[in-house]
Amino acid sequence: MAGKRRVEVFSAGCALCDETVAMVRRIACSSCEVEVLDMRDPAVAAHARSFGVRTVPAVVIDGRLGACCTGAGPEEATLRAAGVGTPLP
Repeated sequence: MAGKRRVEVFSAGCALCDETVAMVRRIACSSCEVEVLDMRDPAVAAHARSFGVRTVPAVVIDGRLGACCTGAGPEEATLRAAGVGTPLP
């Protein structure tokens, strides 16, 4: 295996964020390293801004803000298209 896919979920602890965290964890595979980050921490908020995160929940996959998170909320199909849940070779 080449490595792990880094999946960062930016959350503020709201119900919608919790649903997104649960969805990402459900669809993640053994090639996914999922980290949930609390936007109430100023350092995390600064980290999120570096990816262009403007709203939460937001998902960053291997350093790129998911297409699902640039205008609407995270969607399973879009996250899967970005590779979440797909094992790496």
